[in-house]
Amino acid sequence: MNIEELANLLRENGVVGAGGAGFPSYAKLNSDADTIILNCAECEPVLKLHRQVLEKYAYEIVSTFAEIAKAVEAKKAIVAVKKSYKGAVEAVKAVLKDYNKVEIKYLPEVYPSGDEVFTIYEVTGRVVPPGKIPISVGVTVFNVETVYNIYKAIHNGEPVTQKFITVAGEVKNPKTVYVPLGMTFKEVIELAGGITTSDYALINGGPMMGREASIYDTVTKTTNAILVLPQNHYIIQRKNANTNIDMKRAMSACCQCRMCTDLCPRNLLGHPIVPSEFMHAASSGTIRDIKPLINTAFCSSCGLCELYSCGQGLSPRTLITEYKGELKKQGILPDRDIKIAPVSKMRKYRGVSKERLTARIGLAKYETPAPLDTAEVKVNEYKIALSQHIGAPAVASVRVGDKVKKYQVIGKAREAALSVNIHSPSDGEVIAVSESQITIRQEGGR
Repeated sequence: MNIEELANLLRENGVVGAGGAGFPSYAKLNSDADTIILNCAECEPVLKLHRQVLEKYAYEIVSTFAEIAKAVEAKKAIVAVKKSYKGAVEAVKAVLKDYNKVEIKYLPEVYPSGDEVFTIYEVTGRVVPPGKIPISVGVTVFNVETVYNIYKAIHNGEPVTQKFITVAGEVKNPKTVYVPLGMTFKEVIELAGGITTSDYALINGGPMMGREASIYDTVTKTTNAILVLPQNHYIIQRKNANTNIDMKRAMSACCQCRMCTDLCPRNLLGHPIVPSEFMHAASSGTIRDIKPLINTAFCSSCGLCELYSCGQGLSPRTLITEYKGELKKQGILPDRDIKIAPVSKMRKYRGVSKERLTARIGLAKYETPAPLDTAEVKVNEYKIALSQHIGAPAVASVRVGDKVKKYQVIGKAREAALSVNIHSPSDGEVIAVSESQITIRQEGGR
């Protein structure tokens, strides 16, 4: 299969990055990539799904990864994984002998190992320039679950209609489940035995970069985890902090110790994001240099500065996010051709171990096994979002009252735009259509 054929197949079958922002996978295929990376690292504490999926489907994923390498004519195909994922490592090694072009490399057991830019540097030694994408250094990165979805599209003709999700925290039986798109978080949590505390909050994603969610939110192609925490947990309190108060605390308490900068993963790679200088510029009231403010655009929002580094408990990431959002609204953009500094010689000594981070943010008790359960799940109703990826949302191609079949296209990718199809996860009847979602009812579901 050549690159054009593969790209068309992925667009038609709705394959997007199964983590992060959901970049359409067909648009990642590029013959300028001399190296492709299979990223198998849970960047955040508590998440389990990538290592579990790679261990269970090692042959399917590695063989498909080799097919992708052949299609884009990449010289190297690297499986990037942590040594502590022993099951996944052994499963990959068992099939590597049949794929000469594919090799395995190990990532350090630190946060945010698994972040795309971090991973590229660790396995290739190349630094993605600030504001650029991986192909700018001849690399493309694919998520484990994404490659599994590509396998299903190539070999089974199956579009993306399901998602692996780790359900953890205050639930009876933490587990990783395989569920149809459009399920509510409430229904997903019930698969893990339900919530074990009365006063709770949900996070969609990991504790560091995830966002607060509702039990009535629905599963999309980028839902990686549902974390249930007590309402008074440190993580929830920080996510609910008032930015005006955060700024006042920064003005009164920031001592310019530079710990936020010294441990900043992007700064250590030479990117011009300097949290300590931002905190000084934003809170001093005497701005002489606007570069620290403009360069907030290069922050990855990993949250290490405010959830681990700062001894005063201040909120650099939150304030930086606020600033860069306002700058974007005003159309103020940083210099995309900015010259970056060399990678810091101290970088290898300043990695924050995931164990220490997990303990610091009060999640050690939730770092428990979450076994993979691939049992088929059905529900009575599916609310399918038409925008589950970066780019233009799909356009509804069904109407209320239509009978649909499983895998049928219900949302058509927009022509001449970065967009992919959306498919029905089940046979059923369309009961509602809006600009943002399609609701399908299936009688006799779970």
